[in-house]
Amino acid sequence: MPYRLTVLGTGYLGATHAACMAELGFEVLGLDVDQSKIERLQRGELPIHEPGLQELLRRNLDSGRLRFTTSFEEAAKFGDVHFICVGTPQKKGGYAADVSYLDAVVESLAPHLDRECLVVGKSTVPVGTAERLADKLVRLSPAGMQAELAWNPEFLREGFAVQDTLRPDRIVLGVASERAEKVLRDVYAPLGEVPIVVTDFPTAELVKAAANAFLATKISFINAMAEVCEAAGGDVTQLSQALSYDERIGGKYLNAGLGFGGGCLPKDIRAFTARADELGAHQALAFLREVDEINLRRRSRTVELTRELLSGAFDGRSVAVLGAAFKPNSDDIRDSPALDVAVQIAEQGGQVTVYDPAALSNARAAHPHLGYAESALEAAQGAEVVLLLTEWQEFVTLDPEELGAVVTARTIVDGRNALDADSWREAGWDYRALGRP
Repeated sequence: MPYRLTVLGTGYLGATHAACMAELGFEVLGLDVDQSKIERLQRGELPIHEPGLQELLRRNLDSGRLRFTTSFEEAAKFGDVHFICVGTPQKKGGYAADVSYLDAVVESLAPHLDRECLVVGKSTVPVGTAERLADKLVRLSPAGMQAELAWNPEFLREGFAVQDTLRPDRIVLGVASERAEKVLRDVYAPLGEVPIVVTDFPTAELVKAAANAFLATKISFINAMAEVCEAAGGDVTQLSQALSYDERIGGKYLNAGLGFGGGCLPKDIRAFTARADELGAHQALAFLREVDEINLRRRSRTVELTRELLSGAFDGRSVAVLGAAFKPNSDDIRDSPALDVAVQIAEQGGQVTVYDPAALSNARAAHPHLGYAESALEAAQGAEVVLLLTEWQEFVTLDPEELGAVVTARTIVDGRNALDADSWREAGWDYRALGRP
């Protein structure tokens, strides 16, 4: 391979990118300031749950193409292309993104860059960040103008991150020179024929923000229709099916339910609106505030529906919650709608027991006051109502009769519209779902 790569930051994005680039044949050095995380990764232990990633990590550690360090000096000497993959969380007390981790990486790496190299940001950032960091990189690097910045946003879906890295639907390159474009084209050449969009820094930054804003809007649109269906007696699942046949609309991300969560969509649309305000374009993205509100209302509505099914009060009532991760095939509980609902019910006096196939340890650490079980049947033991809030396949294929044998009352709220309503009702369940009669 023509270049050696470093990946700076080994969280969800960084660990995936490092392992996948090594799988493509590159020599890769991953860096993190967390010594314990680096030791775990070097042993082949993942800090996250992501299908297929464990195998890639161990295979490439064994091959010698992948290793990890905490030394920025070592990373600078090793790498020709440095990918920045640190987080940009929402600032405390506000909507804007906290880009301090990005600044810290540039400030730690740049003083050691004494030869030609390319530093590539992959993190989701407010527009204008890349230009500022490019100036800082040149100012702090002994290599000066030979240390160049590019922006290459990621488009990973949790649960499909390996697939999205090795078989992407597009690659966006925000570059300021032909050399930077050539380097990145060479890096991604092993992926084969993939559409590549070459653009400037601001557009590259906006692509990711715009993509997340559109997806969040589509999800909240169908959830707004669910609210109307509830008021009018319609069925949002049939409405969604009818809309999906329109090629201008399509069916992806048009499933009504509890709404979105996680570490990306909620904080990214909020950061997008905050940055638009700073740029004087606040009216352009004002609709995203309502998108956010619609999404949060679905959580409140799920709590209300459950309370109604329990004769108006949660005090001492047993509630089983199936799901803690914000989506299936992940252990990520950041801004999880499922846990939000569980916590609200517990705060109102409900006796909540949660089960999730992958996220139990994270949920326990974040919400030790909730009850937890090691299986769906254990969680439902004696429950007066069961809530399906994360659509794991394990839950979608549950046997209504088997589950019905352990509950006190056959009442279920399908918060994801994931179950076959007819089969559950035939088994004697009072089946309820958002946006359906």
